[in-house]
Amino acid sequence: MESRIMNLLGDRVLELGPRPGPDSPYRQFRLTRDVDGIAWLLFDRAGASANTLSADLLEELELVLAALETQRPTGLVIRSAKPSGFIAGADVNEFRGAADPWPVEIAIGRAHAVIDRLEGLKIPTVAVIHGFCLGGGLEVALACQSRIAVEGARFGFPEVMLGLHPGLGGTVRFTRLVNPMQAMTLMLTGKTIDARKAKSLGLVDAVAEERHVRNAVRDAVFGRLKRARPGPLNAILSLGPVRGLLAKRMRAEAGKAAPREHYPAPYALIDLWEQHGDDKVAMLRAERPSFAKLMVTPTAQNLIRVFFLREQMKKLAGSGNRIAHVHVIGAGAMGGDIAAWCASQGFRVTLADMKPEPVAGAIKRASDLFSKILRKRTDIRDALDRLVPDMDGEGVRNADLIIEAVPEKLELKQKIYAALEPRMKAGAILATNTSSIPLQDLRATLTRPERLFGLHFFNPVSRLQLVEVVSHDGSDPEMLKQALAFVGAIDRLPLPVKSSPGFLVNRALTPYMLEAMVMLDQKIDKSVIDVAAVKFGMPMGPIELADQVGLDICLDVGDMLRSKFGDSLPPTPAWLREKVAKGELGRKTGKGFYLWRDGKADKSAVALSMPEPTDEMIDRLVLPMSNVCVAALREGIVDDADTVDGAMIFGTGYAPFRGGPLNYARTRGVENVVSTLHALADKFGDRFAPDAGWETFK
Repeated sequence: MESRIMNLLGDRVLELGPRPGPDSPYRQFRLTRDVDGIAWLLFDRAGASANTLSADLLEELELVLAALETQRPTGLVIRSAKPSGFIAGADVNEFRGAADPWPVEIAIGRAHAVIDRLEGLKIPTVAVIHGFCLGGGLEVALACQSRIAVEGARFGFPEVMLGLHPGLGGTVRFTRLVNPMQAMTLMLTGKTIDARKAKSLGLVDAVAEERHVRNAVRDAVFGRLKRARPGPLNAILSLGPVRGLLAKRMRAEAGKAAPREHYPAPYALIDLWEQHGDDKVAMLRAERPSFAKLMVTPTAQNLIRVFFLREQMKKLAGSGNRIAHVHVIGAGAMGGDIAAWCASQGFRVTLADMKPEPVAGAIKRASDLFSKILRKRTDIRDALDRLVPDMDGEGVRNADLIIEAVPEKLELKQKIYAALEPRMKAGAILATNTSSIPLQDLRATLTRPERLFGLHFFNPVSRLQLVEVVSHDGSDPEMLKQALAFVGAIDRLPLPVKSSPGFLVNRALTPYMLEAMVMLDQKIDKSVIDVAAVKFGMPMGPIELADQVGLDICLDVGDMLRSKFGDSLPPTPAWLREKVAKGELGRKTGKGFYLWRDGKADKSAVALSMPEPTDEMIDRLVLPMSNVCVAALREGIVDDADTVDGAMIFGTGYAPFRGGPLNYARTRGVENVVSTLHALADKFGDRFAPDAGWETFK
């Protein structure tokens, strides 16, 4: 990318500064000047694949700006020398462990001064943006007078995902430049937008192909580029009474997805804009302590931890994926959606089933998915072309990976394997999406058991990032690496896990859902049970989750795990078997514990006078998950406590602001957790007995 930028400048480059290094005055930047006198400042953070705003980079940027104030070039262009994009935001490493807001506020004040200095330059300033422009990177761009986006650029403020709001003036500059309702929505949701959308909002002044960037820059510097200006509606929406009404509506919307006690950042941002949205200086001043106060909250520190857990799990995938053709057997809810996701990620996929109707339904769902996640019609068309119905199973012969996703019946799966194995090519991997059956049982009839692995996806496939990569004691190590690399290649997070009943996630989640069934048996209303879980921070309650997963699957998994772990699991009520026998399976049949309409549970009958859930109810639901996670660590099913937390967050939606079930136990205090489990065991039975792993857990 850097060489392409220089090539485009061609003979117009008069000076070319040395690369960052011992011979350069700057370590993080390259400074050039063309024959028009325009300075080109390339961000090039040392030793990194992407630019981030670290304290040392901002310190050096201040030196660059001081030099430019003296040299007074015709204009200044800020670009990135990194192929990946402009600037990815702040260096999140510098946020970890913050406990005192005062040092954070001082550091943010220094950064503010640098960005303000950029904004105050007495020359035309232009940000040229390719790739991603996120968080602090977008705040740098907003401090420039003009912004030119290269086709394919993406913009956003993801700070809310870290329990924060923008902290380098973005709350002010963004809401003053574009419609404040649209600006606030983007900051409150963390969503990204493409270059064309950014242009329509007035965030960027022009969108150009790379080859036209130089001309667009000259137009911007010499006043020929029409700059985006705030419209009259912006002024109206920024009036105090109007801000008050809009802020009230924003809080109501935020409350539907993120309760204030769990996620304070959206509300802090709304307060900031409501109180100071008509006064730039006051809002800039108030942004700093607001950001610093959020930084030291447990929510922000845990969400920052989750950010690093994701990065840690990405590394588990390794590299060098060699799989190109995936054959999926079973076009039901899981198999069809796995096939669709793989096709959306560029893989050739053949999809087989015993009947044509499930395949047709899977193709329809795939088309709906592609229209949501792919931007161009040609991309949608190409993804559909890669997803091939294959009623005769011809894809088996050429597939690099075969994923079996049929119902949880051992005999059925083994029968399929017997027909598959003679037709598979050498080196192909056989994977099962089983959610609970140990691979030791599944491999019993295979000629080559070493190539059998579990690739356990979670529902919905397009939203939950985790895939458990399950191996057994006879697995081929090289094929395991290929399976991990494949998961990374489809933009998912792999969890290496040893084969055991329920693996990790379902083993931990099953007592959560079965305990909810026991509570129903005790005449506790389903809405109270679900509210208890949501109050703790779960994305949905266990009753709704059971409906979402399918009551038949819950029953099968529960029976399988109970046959292995006995009384450590809650009993299955007889009425649950009756519901399954009647075909009341949850979302997929339209009726389970809830009625389902258009994919959503109907909760209109929830009583307004519903009693508040008790702390004991919450403990009964969530502490068994921590208990099972400790047991899985003790048994060697998984190797690392941090990865366990990541798996539960990315595979189940376990309250991210709590940092995972093991982090929650540490935060609450292991002694407190163990004593509470003992008390629950005394009252409700041995299923709550603390695992022996707590004795050595740290």
